[in-house]
Amino acid sequence: MKEGDLVAREAPLRMINSGWRSVREAGPKRLVLTGLLLLLALLLARFSWDVPFTGQAERALYDSRAYTLAQEVEGDDRVTMVVYTDQTLFDYGKRSPLPRDLLANALTAIDAMGAKAIGIDILFDQPQAEDEELIAVLQSMRTPVAVAFAETETNAADIEYFQQEYLVEFLNRLEGSNARPASIRLDDQYGATRVWPQVFDHLPPVLGRVMLEDAGQGPLTMPGYEGGIRYRHTALESQIDAETGQAMDATSIFPMLDITLFADPALLEIPAIAEEIRPAIEGKYVLIGGDLTDFDRVETTFTSIDGETPPGLEVHAALIAQMLDGAALSPISPYYLWALVILVVIAATLTALLELRDWRILPLLAGQILLFIGLPYFLHARGVDTYGFPAIGPALGWVIAFTAVTSAARASGAVQRRFAQGALGKYLPQSIADEIIEKPELLRLGGEKREIYVLFSDLEGFTKMSHAVEPEMVAKLLNRYLEMLSQVVLDHDGILDKFVGDAVVAFWGAPISRPDDARRAAEAGYAIWQAGEAFRAEVAAMDPDLPKIGKTRVGLHFGEAVVGNFGGENRIQYTALGDSMNTAARLESANKTLKTSVMASAEFATRSGLDWWRRMGRVVLSGRAQPVDLYEPAPDFAAASRAELAEAVALLDTDRAAALERLQSLAAANPDDAALAALVIRSHDLDMDGAYVMAGK
Repeated sequence: MKEGDLVAREAPLRMINSGWRSVREAGPKRLVLTGLLLLLALLLARFSWDVPFTGQAERALYDSRAYTLAQEVEGDDRVTMVVYTDQTLFDYGKRSPLPRDLLANALTAIDAMGAKAIGIDILFDQPQAEDEELIAVLQSMRTPVAVAFAETETNAADIEYFQQEYLVEFLNRLEGSNARPASIRLDDQYGATRVWPQVFDHLPPVLGRVMLEDAGQGPLTMPGYEGGIRYRHTALESQIDAETGQAMDATSIFPMLDITLFADPALLEIPAIAEEIRPAIEGKYVLIGGDLTDFDRVETTFTSIDGETPPGLEVHAALIAQMLDGAALSPISPYYLWALVILVVIAATLTALLELRDWRILPLLAGQILLFIGLPYFLHARGVDTYGFPAIGPALGWVIAFTAVTSAARASGAVQRRFAQGALGKYLPQSIADEIIEKPELLRLGGEKREIYVLFSDLEGFTKMSHAVEPEMVAKLLNRYLEMLSQVVLDHDGILDKFVGDAVVAFWGAPISRPDDARRAAEAGYAIWQAGEAFRAEVAAMDPDLPKIGKTRVGLHFGEAVVGNFGGENRIQYTALGDSMNTAARLESANKTLKTSVMASAEFATRSGLDWWRRMGRVVLSGRAQPVDLYEPAPDFAAASRAELAEAVALLDTDRAAALERLQSLAAANPDDAALAALVIRSHDLDMDGAYVMAGK
C-alpha cells in the first residue's frame, strides 16, 4: 500500500479519535446526558411507529410508498362483487338491511351459474320475514358459501350482544350444509385498513380464507398471515354511461354487478341475458355485500393519497386476490430492525466525531438521512412488508444522536475555548484573544513584517534589591509588579511579548492592527510609569524595612519588525524581532541619562494623535548610527511652555546660542524639572547633526 493511501485511510480514524477526546473532555455530567440522548435516539428509531407524532408520520410515509409502488392492473376478473346500493334499498322501500328474498334469488342464480365459491358480507343479526326462505336456499346450495360472522368481543362497533345471539342461532341452522361462518373482521387500527386482520383462535377464518378453503385452494390461504394488504391500482379510466350520461366508476379492479340483475329468476332463464351475466359468475369467487354511500366504507392504505374509501367488500376481494397470487409480503425480523437502528446511532455518532465543517459534511448528512428514508422504499419494492418498518424514526434518531454528540463536543470546545481565552487573555487583550480563537491562522508558525508600536519598560534598582531580601519576597514582589504592568498593557489592548526579569516588553499592531494602536500604546506607556509609582508606594507601605524600589522607566518606538510564532511544532513563542525592539529598549535605558521616566521617538509620538508631548532634543542612542528625535509625555506641562520648548529645540539646528538662551530660561522657570535641566546641559555638547551622543556609542 502506498504511503499516501495509508495516510488517507488513517485520517478519518484520527479525526474520530480527536472528536472522541473532545466529547470525553466535556465532563461526566455531559457524558451522562449524551448517553441518555443516544438511548433516546435508539428507542425513537426503533419504536417510532408507536409514538403518536412519529407514528402518524410513519404511517403517512408507508401509505406514500405503498401507493407509489403499487402494481397497476387493468382488472382482476377472478373475483366478482355482487352489490346492493342505496338505490337498491330505495327501490325496495328499505333503509337497511337488504331484503332477504332478493338475496335468496341472487344466491339461487349464482349457484346455478357455477360460481367457485360465494362469500356473503352481510350480517344476519336480526330477523326478517324472509329468513326461512333464505335459510332454505343456503341449506340447498351446491356452491360453498361463506356467511358473515362477527362478535361483540372483536367487532364491538358492528354488533350488539342481542344481535350476536340471533346471528349464532341463524348460523347454527346451516350446519351440515355448504354454508359455514366466516369472519368479516377487518383491522382498521389507526383509522385505515392497512394489514390483514389479526387471527383469533376462537373466530372462524376471515371471509376470503374460508372461500378458498371450501373451493379446494387451502394451500393458498396464507395461514396465519397478518402482514400488509397488497392493494393495486386500476389502469382503466372512468367511462361515460351511454344511457345516463354519467361517469361510470372505474376505481375498482374487480367486476361489480348490481344484485338487482338476479332479482327476477324468469329473466335469468332468457338465454341472452344469462349468457351476458354468466362469464362474470362461472368459476369465479363471488362476494355479495353492500356498496352504500355512508355505510361500511373503509379507509385503506391509498385513502390518504387518492381520497377514495371503497366498500369493505372490496377489501375482502383484495385479500382473495392476494392469496390467489401468493403475494404474502416478507416479514422483517426484529433482530434486523434492532441492527438497523443501532447502525443509525453509530453512524450519527461517528459522523459527529469526524468534526467535518462547512459544506464537506452536507453530502454525508444528506446521504445517510436519504438512505434511512429510502431503504423502506427499496425493500417495499422487493416484496418486503414495510408496515412497522421505521423510516422517520431512524432519521429523527440520527438527528438526536448527531446533535447529542456534537453538543457534547461543543460543550468541550466551550471549556477548551474558555481555557484558551483565559490563557491568551494573560498575554493578549480579550478582544484580540477572541479573534484569534475564531481565526487560529493568525498565529500560524512563521513571521511576517509588520509596523508595530513597541513598549519596553524596566524597574530601576530591582536587581540590586533582589540581593538584599529573601528569594520568596523577591518572587512575591516581582509577581505583583509584573501583574500590575501586565494589566496596564492588556487594558490598553496591547500584546505582552515577554518578561525579561523585571522588564516588560509589549507591542501594538500585530497580529491585528487597529487605527488607534498608536494612541493606546502611548497612553499605556504613561500608565506603565504610573503603575510603577503605585507599586513603589505599595511596597513602602508593606514593609518600611524593605529597600527602596526605584522608578519604572519606559521606552516607546514605532518601526518595522518581523512578528509571528518562532520555534518549532512542539514549542513556540509569539514575539517580535527587529531593530524597532532594540530602539525601544535603548530609549528606556536612555531615561537614566535624560532624567526622564518615559521617552518616545518622534516616529512614535507623531503618530499617537496626542498633544501632551514635549520635544526633548535629539540623541544618538548607544549602538545606533542614526540620531533619534525625543519626545516626552508631559500632560501637566503647560501648552504654551510645550510650544516654546519645541521652538527652542528646533532652533538648535540653526542658532544654537539663541536656542540655549531660551532653554535656560525655560529651565529657570521650572527649577524642579530635572529633565529640562538635563536637556540644557546636553545641548551644550551636540554633534554636527545637532544630536547628543549617548555614552557607550
